[in-house]
Amino acid sequence: MTPPRAVLFDVDFTLAKPGPELGPDGYVRIGARHGLTLDGASFDTARDAALQHLERHPDFDHDDAIWYAFTEQIVLGMGGTSPASYDCAVEITKGWELHENFELYEDALPVLDELRRAGLKIGLVTNSSRDVRAFAEHHALHVDATIGSLEHGKTKPHASIFAALLELLDVEPGDAAMVGDTIADDIEGARALGMRAILLDRYGRHPDFQPRLEDLYGLPAALGLPRPT
Repeated sequence: MTPPRAVLFDVDFTLAKPGPELGPDGYVRIGARHGLTLDGASFDTARDAALQHLERHPDFDHDDAIWYAFTEQIVLGMGGTSPASYDCAVEITKGWELHENFELYEDALPVLDELRRAGLKIGLVTNSSRDVRAFAEHHALHVDATIGSLEHGKTKPHASIFAALLELLDVEPGDAAMVGDTIADDIEGARALGMRAILLDRYGRHPDFQPRLEDLYGLPAALGLPRPT
């Protein structure tokens, strides 16, 4: 296997995970600020139910209203009531724009450093309203280019957001690989443009999918890079 010239990474649940403020305890605290008493124990069930009804923009336009509605469904599922549930959901959703609300997985920095030592370019592509470049700087992620759906206007899996990042990296699709945690957005989106793609399945949701990694430590080998001497 010929190693790629560049690797594109998704951000959320690939390189970084949300911290407590975006989990059940955070929902409870923020709900209280809006006069709501939320049941933290119901968070996982409410989130799974909201995911079942999540609908993307038909043209893959970036639309924050979709995520406000998604988060409000979680708030309601945790015992919240309208109309306060909406303002609560907006505050929680905007918390995803704050860099300090995230922590890197332990394998993110060492593996990205290994890829850079091998001469690969690195880009970040994410469906998010955050400032992706500032996020990378905050978490000491040394990357060559970044793009987010807010600045681009389209979300993954739209081909244009991948193409825009590849242009910034000055790399053709056939010379790049995509690594992400979602099959539809990351893997199928990248493959449609002619990139190779590897699913990062940290939580074991897709055991039969290939190619698949459970952490980033196996990525250099999966990309065909020689073992460091």
